[in-house]
Formats: sequence, structure tokens, C-alpha cells
Amino acid sequence: MSIGDEIREYQAESAAIVLAKIKRERDIAQKENLRLATELDAMKQALVLVEKIEGATIEPPKWLTPKKPKNSAATLVAMLSDTHFDEVVNPHEIGGLNAYNREIAVMRLEKWATNLIKMARHYLAGINYEGILIILGGDIFSGDIHDELKETNEDTMLGSVLFWAEEISAAIGLLAEEFGSCHVVSVMGNHGRTTRKPRAKLRAKTNFDWLIAKMIERHFSSNKKITFQIPESADALTKVYETGLLITHGDQVNGGGGIGGIYPPIMRLRARKQQNHQAIGSGFDSLLMGHWHSYLSTPTLTINGSMKGFDEYSAISNFGFEPPQQAMLIVTPERGITIQAPIFCQDRKKEGW
Repeated sequence: MSIGDEIREYQAESAAIVLAKIKRERDIAQKENLRLATELDAMKQALVLVEKIEGATIEPPKWLTPKKPKNSAATLVAMLSDTHFDEVVNPHEIGGLNAYNREIAVMRLEKWATNLIKMARHYLAGINYEGILIILGGDIFSGDIHDELKETNEDTMLGSVLFWAEEISAAIGLLAEEFGSCHVVSVMGNHGRTTRKPRAKLRAKTNFDWLIAKMIERHFSSNKKITFQIPESADALTKVYETGLLITHGDQVNGGGGIGGIYPPIMRLRARKQQNHQAIGSGFDSLLMGHWHSYLSTPTLTINGSMKGFDEYSAISNFGFEPPQQAMLIVTPERGITIQAPIFCQDRKKEGW
């Protein structure tokens, strides 16, 4: 065989290898496109359930901003965010500091509602509550945006949405019955998105946090005492008496390292949002957010804790330990935000770990 023949044979073999590689990549891409198309179809089918629901309420109900509040009047504000429902936290992977799964999450949601009532009625007895404002602050689900979550979550996203829509509705119904009137404000988090990367356009309608809020709204459509505010924007502005509250998830904050931690970048975000809202005459008094899984309260800022609690990511990142808790505020017409406290959600003995 001549040198020319050997070269041509080598080139043919190389071309065959390259062609085989291209075919494999094509087959992988086709499978991935099929998977994404299937997920998109499932999402579209789920959205059909709520596409006929009326648009989000922009103005808060009249009971939140009465002209003449009653003596000793107050409104309870309860945050529910970063629940990360259907994520599984294995206590053996984090030194026994926490455990989490669907069964435990149901217990913690119930504990949150009952402890909220206990705090309001017993520890803070004598207050005339005119109603409750419930804030669904995002990251209701962990979602499947990471492969490790998809591998370990209790259910598919659609299965999770159907299950937890009923559980959250039960908690809201209990609190509405206890406090008379209830207004629910919902914003989306970053974990519930249906896209791999965060997006700016159609941010709400491509997020399972928005979907479950609309499903819960539909469930209570005949109950006039329970109202909803579910914007298609990343933020929601509402008012309790004369106190303006801006609600956002918190994933818009950039930075957080160094000695100051998360506080300086959050305050920069607050200042920028205040400037934007004041430009159109709709300033706010306090910013409420989740995302950071670290409870912090000041008169002008509330950062919610997490119902899930400490997890594997927290452990390997060496974040500080914090028990599962959610923020509670009491707003009065005379003083605005007057009392703030965490609502603890965990009963380790009952949870059995």
C-alpha cells in the first residue's frame, strides 16, 4: 500500500469517527429537545387550568386601608416563603442538624399556622385584629432547575403543585376563619421557574409559584373574605393602613460577601427601589423579602427565614445554622409596624428524626 493510500485510509477513518460523534450529539440533542417539548406541553396544560382567571388585583381590599380604624385595631402580617416543598434533606448528610421531606413539610406548615394563631391570640392577647395579610414570598418549591433536585425531589413539579395547592389552601382557610378577613399577596421566587436560567420577560407566568397562587385564588373564588394580589411583576406593592409594604423575593440582590454580609447589598436594593417608586409617587415604608433563609427584622426591612431549614448546600457552604422559622409582623394605624417576631415551625420529636 502506498503512502497516498494510507493517508486516504486514515482520513476516511477520521471522517468516520467525526461522523459518528456528530450522530451521537445529534441523537442526544433530539432526546433533550423531546424532553423539553414534553415539559413545555405539561406546563401549558397546567396553565390552561388558570388561564380564564381574572387578572391580578392591584389595589388592596378596603379593610386593609379603612378610613376610620377601630380603637386598638391592628392587622397581622404573616410571611410564607422559602418552604421548598417536596425537597428532601437527608439528616445523615448534614450531621443530623435537620431533616425534610413531604411528610415533615406538612407538619411544619400546620405548625406554622397554629403557632401563628397561638402567638396572636395568647402571647399578644388584647389586640383587636381586623384581618391577616399573608405573603407568599416565593420559592414555595425547590423545583427541578438543578439535576440533584430532580433526582431527589419527592414528586414531579406538576404533582407537587397539585398536592401543595390543597395544603396551602387549608392553611389559608384556617387563618381566614380565625382572623376574619384575609388578603394574600404572592410574588415568585427563583427556584420555581420553568427555565434553566432566570429571565426578565414572562418572569411570573413561567414560574410555578405564580401558578399555585392562581390555583389557590380560584379555590377561594367564592369566598368574599379572602382576596388575592398576584402581579405579573417581580414585586408587589400593598398598603396596610398608611404603611406601604413592598414585597419581593430577594433574588435581585447582588453581592453579600465580606464582613457586612447580605445587609449592605440589600439596603442598596431597597434604596434603588424606593427611588424608582417615589418617581411615580408610590413610595413604601418597609421592604419584605425572602430568599436568604436568614430571619432579620428592622422597622424598614424584613428578611424571612426558611421553613425547610438547614440543608446540604448550607452545610458545604458553611452557612450559619438557623431553625425553620417564618416572619410575623403587626401593623397598627397609629405606629405602622410595631411588633415583629419569628414563628417557629419545627417539632423535632413529632417529626421523628
